[in-house]
Amino acid sequence: MSHERDDRRSSSETEHERRFRLVIEAAPNAMVMVDHSGSVVLVNSQAESLFGYDRDALLAMKVEDLLPERYRDVHHGYRGAFFADPARRDMGAGRELYGLRSDGTEVPIEIGLNPIRIDGDDFVLASIIDVTARLEALAIEKEALREHERRLRLVIEAAPNAMVMVDHSGTVVLVNSQAENLFGYDRDALLAMKVEDLLPQRIRGGHVGYRDAFFAAPARRDMGVGRELYGLRSDGTEVPIEIGLNPINIDGEDFVLASIIDVSARLEALAVEQEAMREHERRLTLVIEAAPNAMVMVDRTGSVVLVNSQAENLFGHDRDTLLAMKVEDLLPERIRGGHVGNRDAFFADPARRDMGVGRDLFGLRSDGTEVPIEIGLNPIKIDGEPYVLASIIDIRGRVDAQAAEQDELRRSMLDSIPFSILATDSTGRIVSANAAAERMLGYTGAELIGASLGKIDTEPRADGADWDSVLSAAVGAERELTYRRKDGTVVPVSEAITPLHGNEPDAAPAGYLAVAYDISERLQAQAEVQFLENHDPLTKIPTRSRLMRHLGDAIEAAEQDGTEVAVLVVDLDHLKRINDSLGHHAGDELLVRIADRLNTWIRSTDMVARLGGDEFAIVMSSLQNADAITPRVEALLEDLLTTVAVGGHELAVTVSIGGAIYPPGDQDPGELLKRADLAMEHAKAAGRNNFQWFRDDMLDPADDGLTLVSALRQALRDGGLSVAYQSQVDLRSGRVVGIEALARWHHPDLGEVSPGRFIPVAEDGGMIVQLGGWVLRKACRDVAQIQKVLGRPLRVAVNVSPHQFRSAGWLGEIVGALNDSGLDPAQLELEITESLLMDDRLGAMDMLHAIRSLGVTIAVDDFGTGYSSLAYLSRLPIDKIKIDRSFVQELDTDDHAPVIDAIIMMAHALGMTVIAEGVETAKHEGYLRQRGCDEVQGFFYSRGVPPEDVVRTVQTIGVF
Repeated sequence: MSHERDDRRSSSETEHERRFRLVIEAAPNAMVMVDHSGSVVLVNSQAESLFGYDRDALLAMKVEDLLPERYRDVHHGYRGAFFADPARRDMGAGRELYGLRSDGTEVPIEIGLNPIRIDGDDFVLASIIDVTARLEALAIEKEALREHERRLRLVIEAAPNAMVMVDHSGTVVLVNSQAENLFGYDRDALLAMKVEDLLPQRIRGGHVGYRDAFFAAPARRDMGVGRELYGLRSDGTEVPIEIGLNPINIDGEDFVLASIIDVSARLEALAVEQEAMREHERRLTLVIEAAPNAMVMVDRTGSVVLVNSQAENLFGHDRDTLLAMKVEDLLPERIRGGHVGNRDAFFADPARRDMGVGRDLFGLRSDGTEVPIEIGLNPIKIDGEPYVLASIIDIRGRVDAQAAEQDELRRSMLDSIPFSILATDSTGRIVSANAAAERMLGYTGAELIGASLGKIDTEPRADGADWDSVLSAAVGAERELTYRRKDGTVVPVSEAITPLHGNEPDAAPAGYLAVAYDISERLQAQAEVQFLENHDPLTKIPTRSRLMRHLGDAIEAAEQDGTEVAVLVVDLDHLKRINDSLGHHAGDELLVRIADRLNTWIRSTDMVARLGGDEFAIVMSSLQNADAITPRVEALLEDLLTTVAVGGHELAVTVSIGGAIYPPGDQDPGELLKRADLAMEHAKAAGRNNFQWFRDDMLDPADDGLTLVSALRQALRDGGLSVAYQSQVDLRSGRVVGIEALARWHHPDLGEVSPGRFIPVAEDGGMIVQLGGWVLRKACRDVAQIQKVLGRPLRVAVNVSPHQFRSAGWLGEIVGALNDSGLDPAQLELEITESLLMDDRLGAMDMLHAIRSLGVTIAVDDFGTGYSSLAYLSRLPIDKIKIDRSFVQELDTDDHAPVIDAIIMMAHALGMTVIAEGVETAKHEGYLRQRGCDEVQGFFYSRGVPPEDVVRTVQTIGVF
């Protein structure tokens, strides 16, 4: 039956291929199918006709052989890019593209490309059109357009004004004889120029932008009307002109046609008229200039039209600047709005009047300072137009005399206080500032006095007359604000408002004191602490604790609004390999890149966090149907699969993703995250680079391996492991000379998990390097502390996995552990396996010499169970041989152990120390002592004990 099914499937596939070929053969265009290498794998008869080759010749060619030589290199790169990112696209449309026929002639073509997959292989199917006829028709159309252009030239030549037509780039494309006469160039010279070449240098830069703006929004408009605009003649002289611009479209391309008028005669007549007006103005100016006060004349719109030198001195602006200003520009901001109304009222009912007499009125100088003034206003009419002539008196001397009467003692007291103190009147205008305020804000006292308190605010607190109520409401409460310094920078402050009462205590406050101090350092420290509490220092994304709070809130919200919450655990596959080959800095950079991609993928309401190591978690809340996000997650897998540039290397990254949903998942955030983590482990077990939702059958006790992997990963991340220490005794002295570090794991649900169970899990799950490194660092720290209490040196032995040994960063990790703990390298002993020594690919010899150069001792663990020999070990820098416990246990049934005898004798001959493990009885100890064994360890002396019990155990066994 199976053979029949195979025959039917083969027959079906053959029928499918036959129909595919018939469809391609029936296509009206030439059809060519190409594989990933560019080889032609299928053609139709139209392709044979187009290129002049028979089918067999075409099927022996590369696709680049059908293109002219000049296209081939570019097309090779284009083909590679298309297969990397296939999508329907066209080539040759709107530009020249040619195919190469068998006789060497070229044929113009357009190509449509379509990706296609057959039996798992990628191909591209090209539909090729011969566009020779289309190009010939286009040539006829262009000839008709050229006739149209000839007629346009005749019309332009007949125009009475100079006519210049310009394209989008500013190039002159058409002129008439009037343009030649106006600019002094012949036609050929003009047609070789840019339009800006016909303008004086000072105008050219601005004209380029104006031209671009015109082409962006073309419309009939004039230039130069009512203002000066000049053209530049060939002899370098300038001619005043006015220009009318009209947009025009030819063959789908935009141009501008400029009609240019020489306005020299018009300007000369205008100059005579203006000279007469200037004489009248000169006489008026002489009168005003002779006035002892600042004089400013203003028209109905508020524009300054006349000033004297006293006004220049008072306001700090030169005459030209003043004449370009509005009168309100000479007043502080707070006065301007009201002054516009006063000005309009004055022009409506003009009469001689005074302003500022008996009250505060200020002018604004060019440096931003304010000057107290009094003003006398007089209406004046010139040529029928109304004006107002203002006589302005500087009363700074009077105000300064009044200010000098202030209490100097109070001033001294305010200046001695380190806090910024600004005194204001009831309207919020600053009347006094102490030295601390000047230092904090960067203003002088003179710059602050007279200004509104709002001058230093980054956010407005009041508008006009509202200051009294705003400041009154702020009395008695200290609050945080942000002041703006003179240089524009801001300073956060804590400010308190205090009322200033006059002689009558029950009266409303006459003003207020704003007392403030800089809290920048405090806020910065708070922000840094808060950020570090909630964010991973490497990736700058939230930590597990913040994620759990967010997940709890999301679950609570889902209960209320009936939505769902999804938790995804994302684990980078093989990060250890990157750390080993490129260094931890590359791994760290990769983690940052992945965090950035995950942040880009999530919605604004979601959260990405780093759980630790190579694991991330994503919380997606307010989902109507969490299962519906599966396509998004699978798209994320594809996105993360794309190469990532790290440290000059293009890395192909894969991830394993597990997800869990509430409801119906567990309501507890921790349990929901564990389920997502378990689903992720299933994804890794299924071959990595895939996504799985949590299923209840994943909790099956029979699936203990994955449960253990997930639990161990969590223990490494959250600190669920410990280290015990077993004593090593010198048989000659009877004292403890060292201890062996033994990894231990107590799980809250699984109980005590033996090393024989979790060490293989760590090996298979890619966690052994992390586990071994953690044991090394902790053992060095613990022994450094233990020997301080013990009062003498103590050696510590640490097991090394082959995975650690081949890790590129292993040597650096040893150095780091020694430096961080302060442990003498001679007190560290690394135990390696025989199998590691026999694998020459690991470069064992170089690594062992490097470790020995640090002063660290090297021991071979479980010696005798592998295939190495003492003769082989004699060529390696080995210090100690450790006899496997299985040989020691044989002493229970036999009084003679020839293997032990041989190991001890040959090791001593090679200058190596011998230690036997698994010593559990006095018989074991006696035999080993008689044979000259150097050291022993086992239950006969001590089991593994926690760090806090090591000193007591050593003192019990040892002799001081």
